[in-house]
Amino acid sequence: MPFTEKTVMDDRLCFISACLRAAEPMSRICSHYGISRKTGYKWLSRYRADGVAGLEERSRAPKTVGSRIDEEQSEKILALKSSHRTWGPRKILAKLARDYPERQWPAVSTVGDFLSRHDLTSPRQGRRASPASSGPIIEAVSANDSWSADFKGWFRTGDGVRCEPLTISDNYSRFLLVCHAVPRLTDEDIRPLFIDCFRQYGLPTALRTDNGAPFAHHFGLGGLSRFSVWLLKLDVWPDRITPGCPTQNGRHERMHRTLAEDTAQPPADTLALQQERLDQWRRIYNTERPHQGIGDKYPADLFSPSPRAYPEIIRPWDYPVDHLVLKVKRKGYIDFGGEAIYLSEAFNGEHVGIATMDDGRSVIRFRGFDLAYIDQGGKKVCCSGLARSGQTGT
Repeated sequence: MPFTEKTVMDDRLCFISACLRAAEPMSRICSHYGISRKTGYKWLSRYRADGVAGLEERSRAPKTVGSRIDEEQSEKILALKSSHRTWGPRKILAKLARDYPERQWPAVSTVGDFLSRHDLTSPRQGRRASPASSGPIIEAVSANDSWSADFKGWFRTGDGVRCEPLTISDNYSRFLLVCHAVPRLTDEDIRPLFIDCFRQYGLPTALRTDNGAPFAHHFGLGGLSRFSVWLLKLDVWPDRITPGCPTQNGRHERMHRTLAEDTAQPPADTLALQQERLDQWRRIYNTERPHQGIGDKYPADLFSPSPRAYPEIIRPWDYPVDHLVLKVKRKGYIDFGGEAIYLSEAFNGEHVGIATMDDGRSVIRFRGFDLAYIDQGGKKVCCSGLARSGQTGT
């Protein structure tokens, strides 16, 4: 008698028969036929639903065909990519969906494949995961709660001139308020740009920066510089990130990467032409570029000027009557209790108030902020970090 050749369907029928007899546990039956329990239950379920026909192999082809890109869609996608070479498929689709809401657009993956076929994609290098760090003091929940300021790393224009843009952005809306090249990183060079910005957009609650000059100073109370003392006089909190933790200003740093890709690769021939690029890019960034972090909206959709107007004249601060008011001398010292106590040269010519606490210490205040404490001996300054005093000047 000749041998008969068993087919896969024969094995499946024998497997189903063994399952229906229930003479052995499911795991043992599956082991005998060389399949997993998951596969065994799959075939048993199909048999109960469709009988023997359920044991036939099913097509693995997708049930639906992916979206196709028609000629009009391809023209609009290629036009956007040509104008904004750093935009990926997600951003391009977000822009098209906003500009043409009545139209159906293909999936992100379909547009990504389309751009790849046209050699219009460049894979980004993977980045190492950054360690978790403590968050900033002020987290923005509405426009003007917190702004960020920093310098985008310098580069040279085509004629060899150094270009280092100062950038200021609103952390809630991502609105870019300032993008302007400065000749030097000094208080004298950046303050006029801040004044113009404050006049146009009002004052934020806090300004987040790193710990470098001119935003901060390594010596003196609280690392305050002349620039940050000026912020205190405007009642703007200097929200400095933890040293070595640029991720605390991650949104602003990410904007800098896009700024470099779009405007400085390669740089313009002259500084004047480079500034024209920066101005045009800021307009597009605020009013034409969808931002995934804010639901593909434009920053201009969410930003509005602050109700706190910039004061052209900063009024002197009247400390409460129980404060001893002292003027900071030229070298940053005050005379207190017969001792010369160093504060910071950033306070030269300013007036501070000293109040005695219930525990015998004296607190040094500048306007509405606590700067430090003086011990009971009246000689040693114990820095405690900047804090709002809760005292109101008149």
